[in-house]
Amino acid sequence: MTTQMNKSINSIEFPKSTMISVNSIELEVFEAGKENKGKPILLCHGFPENAFSWRFQIPELVKAGYHVIVPNQRGYGKSSCPTEITAYGIEHLTGDLVALLDHYGYEKATFIGHDWGANIVWSLALLHPEKVNKIINLALPYMQRGEKPWIEFMEEIFGPDNYFVHFNRQIGIADAILDENKSQFLGNLFRKNVPLVMPEPGMIMINLAKAEKSLGDPIMNESELAVYISAFEKSGFTGGINWYRNLDQNWHLLADVNPIIKHSALMIYGDQDMIPKSENLTDFVPNVDVVSLDCGHCIQQEKPEETNQAILKWLEQHNE
Repeated sequence: MTTQMNKSINSIEFPKSTMISVNSIELEVFEAGKENKGKPILLCHGFPENAFSWRFQIPELVKAGYHVIVPNQRGYGKSSCPTEITAYGIEHLTGDLVALLDHYGYEKATFIGHDWGANIVWSLALLHPEKVNKIINLALPYMQRGEKPWIEFMEEIFGPDNYFVHFNRQIGIADAILDENKSQFLGNLFRKNVPLVMPEPGMIMINLAKAEKSLGDPIMNESELAVYISAFEKSGFTGGINWYRNLDQNWHLLADVNPIIKHSALMIYGDQDMIPKSENLTDFVPNVDVVSLDCGHCIQQEKPEETNQAILKWLEQHNE
């Protein structure tokens, strides 16, 4: 199985996109495995990524019998990029996925999310539990709703240079710097085996955009990185950053929502990821299994074979 998967990974053909009107916007959607109609699985990317981040998983999921649907979510690629910050609230991001299911005629689907995409999938299970079959999330565990709004809490703990806080308190500053340095920023961000050093003063995303020297090793080759660069030349970074700018509003929105997710779930961590593992995940997701891989944050791109094996094994074990 590993040898066959290796060959597949080395000869990836990414699906062509289709523009689909949903939820009063247009989404650029990549679809594979139409012959597997009736067994949908939706893949949700993080920041600053896009559907291409799932290039290694799509063909293996199709082989496993799934109809794979991968949107560039609002604010990314050729998908709509509304100008209003509030258009990127969690009710809209999850609403896009519900509308996408409706477009394909599905009542529910299995969802896989990475990074911010994982947050959307957790939130979808809270706001629209009937639309979710199973959950597989990478890197970002369930975010418990505490007593204070998330940005307010982070500002108290981490200070004004934390990038979540900076995105919210200094609107437009980071957007402009990242837009001016797209290639350098993305090239410096998508690295692995980065040595542990004391962080420089300032906001990490801005520092990465301005850094002339990259640390560690590249996660992707130049042609793969060019896909990301081209996509952000189209969309810019503001749409994706606006997801962060709705965190406190999302906190208010979830005030009266039952915080327990009862769906079967798989949580995949990268042992070298800077995002800490949840110490109380089963308190909120009681039916979760946990897998850890020896990699950093970009799990499915750093360790595609191991990620695919973990996903496919879990799906087989939890087959309806």
